[in-house]
Amino acid sequence: MNEISLVPQHLSPGQRAWQRFKCNRAGMLAAWYLAILLLVVVAWPVILKISPAHFAQIHNPDELSNPQFMPPNAQCWFGTDLHGRDMFSRVLYGAQISLLIGVVGTLVSLLIGVLWGAIAGYTGGRTDEIMMRIVDALYSLPNIIFVSVLITTATGILKRTHLVQQSPELGGMIRVVIIFVGLGAISWLTMARIVRGQVLSLRTRAFVEASRALGARPHWILAQHIIPNIFGVVITYLALTMPAIILYESFLSYLGMGVQPPMASWGTLIANGVGEINPVRIYWWLILCPGVVLVTTLLALNFLGDALRDAWDVKSRP
Repeated sequence: MNEISLVPQHLSPGQRAWQRFKCNRAGMLAAWYLAILLLVVVAWPVILKISPAHFAQIHNPDELSNPQFMPPNAQCWFGTDLHGRDMFSRVLYGAQISLLIGVVGTLVSLLIGVLWGAIAGYTGGRTDEIMMRIVDALYSLPNIIFVSVLITTATGILKRTHLVQQSPELGGMIRVVIIFVGLGAISWLTMARIVRGQVLSLRTRAFVEASRALGARPHWILAQHIIPNIFGVVITYLALTMPAIILYESFLSYLGMGVQPPMASWGTLIANGVGEINPVRIYWWLILCPGVVLVTTLLALNFLGDALRDAWDVKSRP
């Protein structure tokens, strides 16, 4: 008998989805991997602060040392780079930027996409037509080119400001915020379309018509009846949106248009590793280590999204 068919019938939709999700081994494995990765990324700076001075000095991601291009060993698990910095710490600190950009971009997609799609789908008529034509117009723009132009233009303006010239660190932080805005500006379009389609199918349901007949306002109907019923679809798409945003950021950083030194992301680490390739020797760990972490994280997020889709799929429920 299929394990999914053993889910009790008296549970709420959320509880049933969780029971079905637990039966998906690939989804659970991906969730555990992401949880461990997040725990290590958050705990590693704390470990360095409370660890002995020698250990903290070796694994300090900004500490310059003599053993340049040292391959992975018992002391430096991912080896060292051109400046003798520990690559394990660099990968973990780069994960902070890459994952943060993925989370913020996904939240922007959630906020704008759900509101835009819900309003367009529930209102209908000319309002729906105008709002979706705007989405179509934005869809026609190449994503990478749009974000690249936005980042380049904003960076050029920032370089002329007196405050950024005095504080390069502030300029780097503002650049990351610009990446948030740019990636968020292109990530909500598909979400808006998906939410609109779901709202169009729900707004004529009996419970919505009953609420409307009782005098409920549109915003109350959306908040209390319609959006909770598309929660599963939204959560599933969010899990699939995050890897796309992380990949966009890594690609931009690889091209030199994303995160700038001294800050680091997975894309910048891979770009630095590729830059050190020469005919005499290839320092493989500079590319392989951040690349493997990036690929496994993207795979885990995609497996997680697939598992959430199966867990919330109404047609496959027992």
